[in-house]
Amino acid sequence: MKKNFFVRKILIWLSILFVIAAGIFLGRFLIKKYRPQESIKVGILHSLTGTMAFSERSVVDATMLAIEEINQKGGVLGKKIQPIIVDGKSDWPTFAEQAEKLITQEKVNVVFGCWTSASRKIVKPVFEKYRSLLFYPVQYEGLEESQNIVYTGAAPNQQILPAVTWCFNNLGKKFFIVGSDYVFPRAANEIIKDQLQALGGKVVGEHYIPLGSNEVAAVIKEIMQKKPDVILNSINGDSNRAFFQELRKAGVTPEKIPVMSFSIAEQELFNLKAESMIGDYAVWSYFQSIRGKTNDDFVQAFKKKYGQDRVVSDPMEAAYFGVHIWADAVNEAQSLTTDDVRTALKNQSYNAPEGIVSIEPLTQHTWKFIRIGKITSNNQFSVIWDSERAVKPVPYPPYRDKNTWDAFLNGLYEQWGKQWAKS
Repeated sequence: MKKNFFVRKILIWLSILFVIAAGIFLGRFLIKKYRPQESIKVGILHSLTGTMAFSERSVVDATMLAIEEINQKGGVLGKKIQPIIVDGKSDWPTFAEQAEKLITQEKVNVVFGCWTSASRKIVKPVFEKYRSLLFYPVQYEGLEESQNIVYTGAAPNQQILPAVTWCFNNLGKKFFIVGSDYVFPRAANEIIKDQLQALGGKVVGEHYIPLGSNEVAAVIKEIMQKKPDVILNSINGDSNRAFFQELRKAGVTPEKIPVMSFSIAEQELFNLKAESMIGDYAVWSYFQSIRGKTNDDFVQAFKKKYGQDRVVSDPMEAAYFGVHIWADAVNEAQSLTTDDVRTALKNQSYNAPEGIVSIEPLTQHTWKFIRIGKITSNNQFSVIWDSERAVKPVPYPPYRDKNTWDAFLNGLYEQWGKQWAKS
């Protein structure tokens, strides 16, 4: 009897210990699972190496400035934003891999990034697959809409089309088109050719160079032979250095044949030999030189953080206000889910350095300003034309219908071996 009593007592104590241990384990599990998130992760995906690092590193800096400002005011939903920065390496498959890692492994709530349309095109299906959200900060060729991308850069009617019209009215009627050989310049130049045909202008030459290439002798020779009134330039990255230097060596100056660029901003002037570009033109929504307290505060804050010798540019400004608009939408929605944030974005406007911008609900593009600038001797732009109000984005130019534009893009994709840039 005593033995059985002793055994039962041991079993009772073992049961009690088991229940206590199970309770501790379950408690720790529930605390870990349901404990409020200590920070909110966001991804920053840009080229930190390769030919596009020339332009993209500075966009990371502007994105980080916005995150710092938001964190100083209490963060989002009462939590600090934790940025996870990854390198796209100027390589399109790497962009896709890194986007997927940010979403599936790092568990970020949103991604801010991409510069080239080739990088955006390759990550687009990743964001759509995982129902995540990308904020894309660079002017582009349009011909695209996605519920998983918020476009804070300019659509064609906010950059390409008004610049061509201005050139036609002020600089000449004969145009030479030059660009890097990937989807943005190819598509942009199709839009330009349609517009020039409508205006009565003439394209006397069209030439493409590989992205990152410095082999520009052939295009300079062709320009000299064709003698256009205006050059329309959609070269991206550090290839611009070779292009402008060789233009000047050939005796092509802005007084003889001006250049209108779609991808050269203050950051590029900072990195290039700007003396070879003085007097040429660029078109953007934002220039560092525009006047106003909001822009002055933005420029001063950036220089205070990164150095007085630094400059700011349109893609940097679009990246900066994109973070602020996202944070405002999250706070309004009181949610981080893509659908809730997207719904809240429809109500968002922001007093950006370029002026008051807002998200167009139907396309998730941004109402933006249009400005044409002339390159000056101090690595800046003198604004010579201004839309004076924000312009509604139109992603698909009206010269062709949506199906025709989609077919054109698909043709490039197939022609390039199911890539968005020519190998």
